Amino acid sequence: MSEQPTPAPTAGSNGSQVPSSSAESDPATPGSGPLPEDVAAALKRDAAGLVAAVVQQFDTNEVLMLGWMDDEALHRTMTTGRVTFYSRSRQEYWRKGDTSGHVQWVKSVALDCDGDALLVRVDQVGAACHTGTRTCFDGRDLTVVTGHAR
Repeated sequence: MSEQPTPAPTAGSNGSQVPSSSAESDPATPGSGPLPEDVAAALKRDAAGLVAAVVQQFDTNEVLMLGWMDDEALHRTMTTGRVTFYSRSRQEYWRKGDTSGHVQWVKSVALDCDGDALLVRVDQVGAACHTGTRTCFDGRDLTVVTGHAR
């Protein structure tokens, strides 16, 4: 799924690979990372230093995909106009569309009320999913019992 090779992650103290931004940014140390202090302080990262990023088409509200961001990926997304993710499987950054041409142009980024998820509204060019479908959710409906409002 990686579309933009970038500098390799650095090794953690236990020998595991960690995103290089994790080594550079410590939210407990103000001003030490790539993000504005208020944003860094509001983020609730998982054990790997990542936050889920839901990607939505800005004009139709269609949910396109879910990716993962660390502080550096979020910084790149907020400052370049293009969406950058951190690949958990390949342990590298990738910018959507660099190899496929299916670019995601950033329109806005919002943090949810808990600080543990991002909503990235984009103008999607082409397919958002690596399978070639418009969204990563096309044709993947599960059978459920539906409810209704009272």
